[in-house]
Amino acid sequence: MENKISTDLIRGHTDTIILNVLRQGDSYGYQIYKTIIELSKNQYELKEATLYTAFRRLEKEGSIASYWGDETQGGRRKYYRITEDGETRYEQYKKEWKFAKEILNYLIEGGIENDEK
Repeated sequence: MENKISTDLIRGHTDTIILNVLRQGDSYGYQIYKTIIELSKNQYELKEATLYTAFRRLEKEGSIASYWGDETQGGRRKYYRITEDGETRYEQYKKEWKFAKEILNYLIEGGIENDEK
């Protein structure tokens, strides 16, 4: 059995994951991609297309902002930083995740007590 997280299971949390990475400092696309792999202990890899789609969505809604780096070697990199609105959204998403995780635990692992014996 392959021990990786299903894309279907993690879908819907991509924005929260990216915001969490950017809470820890400004970064560029490939570095964010690598950080997500590292944070998952090599158990999850976000597809680049999904990552860049999320960047566009998060920037459009004002959760992140981008700027060009001033690298002296190699190509210029587009960096992303979390905005104050993004910090607020991250906290809200995290709160929603904790609530959903608790309910899912009840639904997936919980049992019904039957008092009519």
